[in-house]
Amino acid sequence: MDKTLFGFDLHRKQLVIFFLTACCCWVISGCALLGLKPPRVDGSALTKVSPFQDPEFSDDMGFDGLQDSALQSIAYLNKIPHDTVFWFGSDAVTAYHMKKSLEHFLAFIEKNPTVSDLNNFIKTDYIVYVSKGGEDSGDVLFTGYYEPELQGSLQKTEEYRYPVYSLPDDIAFVELSLFGPEFEGRQRIVGRYTDNQKVVPYYERGEISKNSLGGHSVPIAWVKDRVDLFFLEIQGSGKICLNSGGCLNVHYHASNGQPYSSIGALLINQQKIPREEMSMQRIREHLKNHPLETDEILNHNKSVIFFRIEEDGPYGCLSVKLTPGRSIALQKRIFPAASLAFIETSKPLVDGEGNIISWKNFSRFVLNQDTGGAIRGPGRADIFWGNGPYAEIAAGHMQHYGRLYFLVLKEGRFKNELLDSSRQNTY
Repeated sequence: MDKTLFGFDLHRKQLVIFFLTACCCWVISGCALLGLKPPRVDGSALTKVSPFQDPEFSDDMGFDGLQDSALQSIAYLNKIPHDTVFWFGSDAVTAYHMKKSLEHFLAFIEKNPTVSDLNNFIKTDYIVYVSKGGEDSGDVLFTGYYEPELQGSLQKTEEYRYPVYSLPDDIAFVELSLFGPEFEGRQRIVGRYTDNQKVVPYYERGEISKNSLGGHSVPIAWVKDRVDLFFLEIQGSGKICLNSGGCLNVHYHASNGQPYSSIGALLINQQKIPREEMSMQRIREHLKNHPLETDEILNHNKSVIFFRIEEDGPYGCLSVKLTPGRSIALQKRIFPAASLAFIETSKPLVDGEGNIISWKNFSRFVLNQDTGGAIRGPGRADIFWGNGPYAEIAAGHMQHYGRLYFLVLKEGRFKNELLDSSRQNTY
């Protein structure tokens, strides 16, 4: 985030009123805003694949969960204008076209096709695109995330003393494009409005941990372990099981706008954890064995996540429920949201005691339904593994390279239907 955008003066009363109006318009549920206004995708991350260079399409899950996940994407696409354009490389694809791509694919996999039939079907009916990947290798680094489960209480006690914060009432979100065309394409900023008519950055993690919120946020719950809470923020959603009974589904609402910094990278740079050993579990072990370092290490990441309670979940940035093993998180401004994708990477094989025995290559179909603060560029992807012991192991250890593809139905496969639909009022 460009720090020079903060701290500008607001001298005129009219500008103050306009600013406050803009803030009210933007205090909305985090990346769930995508459900109302899809981000503009520039298409630069994808290139078209020749049919002779298509990967070998297969699915290690036997299509389990794929229908549920695809229907979530279809539900999202039904909520936006049918002529909304998404870019696949230099090709413009409408939301209606993407919806038909998913429906056509679902109708086919209901037949439980063989690998040969599946590949012939895709070659005949679909255009395939591939992510450009990282600058050096062209591959995509796959990591994982999961839905953690924390122990908590609705009241602060000596045992439960770390607050899970709701959205503060003094936080402001500013869409810069509202202030003039020169700000078009710039990120929104997050701050707070001061008494001397200035917008300043919102509090950093270290300040918030010292109770700088000053009553501006009512804690949703209180949890036992601050490290567990930190990783809940990293995952973006989870469950808090209360000592009084029942569980709360908590989900990302917004961040404090401060930049995300990896504490894993910090520990590697400080030579406290070897790069080849880095994992969420290894970080936990280090913090447990070096409690006096906890403040410094956690505060290295200035970003803080504020949560809200959901009846169900977890939900991704399209406001649709995520499907374990099928939903992935990508940078939302360079990849088309809700679209059908195909991945090739590795997953852990685990024994009965939770130890990783080996890593196995796999491939499967997934849906682009989420995003993340650390997921940037065409060379990064995050797989949602669900909840439970295996999900935590896979999410905590996965750092493997692979390939990422996208599939779109050839226009001729539904052109007549599209022409008929254009004669109707679909909005």
